Amino acid sequence: MTPQPAGPPDGGWGWVVAAAAFAVNGLSYGLLRSLGLAFPDLAEHFDRSAQDTAWISALALAVQQAASPVGSALSTRWGARPVVMVGGVLASLGFVFSAFSRSLLHLYLGLGLLAGSGWALVFAPALGTLSRYFSRRRVLAVGLALTGNGASSLLLAPALQLLLDTFGWRGALLLLGAITLHLTPCGALLLPLALPGDPPAPPLSPLAALGLGLFTRRAFSIFALGTALVGGGYFVPYVHLAPHALDRGLGGFGAALVVAVAAVGDAGARLVCGWLADQGWVPLPRLLAIFGALTGLGLWVVGLSWGATLLAAAVAYGLSAGSYAPLVFGVLPGLVGIGGVVQATGLVMMLMSLGGLLGPPLSGFLRDETGDFTTSFLVSGSLILSGSFIYIGLPKALPSCGPASPPATPPPERGELLPAPQAVLLSPGGPRSTLDTTC
Repeated sequence: MTPQPAGPPDGGWGWVVAAAAFAVNGLSYGLLRSLGLAFPDLAEHFDRSAQDTAWISALALAVQQAASPVGSALSTRWGARPVVMVGGVLASLGFVFSAFSRSLLHLYLGLGLLAGSGWALVFAPALGTLSRYFSRRRVLAVGLALTGNGASSLLLAPALQLLLDTFGWRGALLLLGAITLHLTPCGALLLPLALPGDPPAPPLSPLAALGLGLFTRRAFSIFALGTALVGGGYFVPYVHLAPHALDRGLGGFGAALVVAVAAVGDAGARLVCGWLADQGWVPLPRLLAIFGALTGLGLWVVGLSWGATLLAAAVAYGLSAGSYAPLVFGVLPGLVGIGGVVQATGLVMMLMSLGGLLGPPLSGFLRDETGDFTTSFLVSGSLILSGSFIYIGLPKALPSCGPASPPATPPPERGELLPAPQAVLLSPGGPRSTLDTTC
């Protein structure tokens, strides 16, 4: 039998897992973010509106995130490695099928249903496995993995525009299918890791495997409600940032540049915020509420900007959105404990799908009604601000009234934000009181 480690190794093979999660994120969300560049060609070819083409990304996001608990449950039962490998094959087939589409319905089925189902099997298991490999540097590792989104957008946005101009949208989708197949070897790198606090055997009940019991915890329920609202606006720029830039008269490569600079700011902020969060200077729930609010304000600025100002606004949005992303997943072990982090990751993706399904089509509808995307981005920013306000109800989201003692290190199977069973927890320097004066 393999001996069980005392806790997450905080390195070693964990960095290989981080690299695999980096690629998984880039070939899912990064690719989806750049896909909006093809929508004007699709709308023109099928003679449909922006709202109709927006349903392609909306369905892909909704299926990916709504089915993420299924990916987490399968990963809990059979391990992340085979689940992610199968998901990579499904996502690739979705792009290949879509390249031969004769109507938007075929694109809904190919990119929305088939590719979305494949992405649902790769993202949550990969990120949940990564969280199990780290403790002290967990948010930094998650932030590093999530930079795959921005790095992929930086590379794929101009590349996709070049493919569209050279091969048309059918050839571009076929080549993207070949690129997406690289998710399969990424899954092969996700070695399983046994930790204290893991159940002695995989759950047999489907409901237990999905982790629905986590909703009985007050802190996770607050987090769930806030995240669902944030999801209503967070993914609108993934779909409509490029068309918004086109509406502002920046042209094809100008729109690609807007997407690219937002991706650069996004990627850099994920690393910096991950490092900052791991220092412990500010509690994670407080950082989550702050950067969530800044993301909402950033979308307001993007919606009101024109010309070259839109480039600066895209950078500001990218910085705030990138800072928010690693915190969403980094705070989970503190809310549910390390043993439930894979299931919690899948549930978070499902919650964001509630908004992801409605946000882009609503944005497209508002664009068709008003003639531009200004109102779309203002509404999206307002939804994110509402969710950030709800995050204030999380433990440690608000400052305490008095000085707090240095944080103790909780047992690995518990989260540091869960109620402590005793007034004293063991820390590396010995017993320390965790009592604090709170408002």
